[in-house]
Amino acid sequence: MSDNKFPEMDDPMARARYVGIPTFFRAPWKEDIDNLKKGEVDIGLIGVPFDGGVTNRPGSRHGPREVRNQSTLVRMKNQATGVSPYELCAVADIGDAWVPSPFELTASHDAIQRTFDRVVHKGILPLAVGGDHSVSLPIFRALAKDGPIGMVHIDAHCDTGDDYMGSKFHHGAPFSRAVEEGLLDPKRTIQIGIRGSVNDLDLWKFSHDSGMRVMYMDEFYKLGVDAALEEARRVVGDGPTYISFDIDSLDPAFAPGTGTPEIGGLTSLEAQLLIRGCAGMNVIGADMVEVAPSFDQSGSTALVGANILFELLCVASQSVAARSKPV
Repeated sequence: MSDNKFPEMDDPMARARYVGIPTFFRAPWKEDIDNLKKGEVDIGLIGVPFDGGVTNRPGSRHGPREVRNQSTLVRMKNQATGVSPYELCAVADIGDAWVPSPFELTASHDAIQRTFDRVVHKGILPLAVGGDHSVSLPIFRALAKDGPIGMVHIDAHCDTGDDYMGSKFHHGAPFSRAVEEGLLDPKRTIQIGIRGSVNDLDLWKFSHDSGMRVMYMDEFYKLGVDAALEEARRVVGDGPTYISFDIDSLDPAFAPGTGTPEIGGLTSLEAQLLIRGCAGMNVIGADMVEVAPSFDQSGSTALVGANILFELLCVASQSVAARSKPV
């Protein structure tokens, strides 16, 4: 910008929101992960544009790009919580975990894991934007090499299925595979917002049998946000915890642009309150998945997704800052 009449706009994130390249939240673009210096990036916002694991409607491969675009509408400070994530941490858009062989599912997951291996090696906390929910599994493989982690999972579906049409690695099964691989501790996992019709009443048997705390939408509705959060904190405790947010946890009135919409879901405010209530947990990573822009020409689903991502960023930045304090 050649005219310096407005020094408050020296920060690109403070400029008019219709200018500049639409990175996540207009954060600095630092795609060259391997050459980052230690401490240069504390939290990496990363797209995972892959939807080869969907069982019905594709389109979430386009989610990261549209969430980037809509995230330019999100400002720098959280008015509700007072958190200023960019003051607590060094935050950057570190590009995409794109896959060179998108037509082969397991090879694609391997490629995604390799990217997240590099992210973790650099000490960067990843905040991922999918893509379909199958991408959580390769992220877990990178994050949980030292032992199983806990999870707050907000979704319409448990995603603990088994074989579907010849594959165990689709978007309806990442967390059963994560438990089997020793990456996810089911006793430290809570799944909130589960609902919808099924073809088999035992569809989510794995969740119950393994010891996950499943909070169906009817129970959440009766308990309310505060009680649900109290239960979440009890379940995950103080150990390392991942937050996985599927946009279809929201009622399609708020987020129609997704592959598997289910009516009777969360409001956008309830979703924000749930994530804000995760403050104080030992968050080591998070994802926001299943935004499929082609099913919502208004762009509102990606806007909701961007704001959910911002809430995740705020909670993650608090965790990073807390861990960096001297004992």
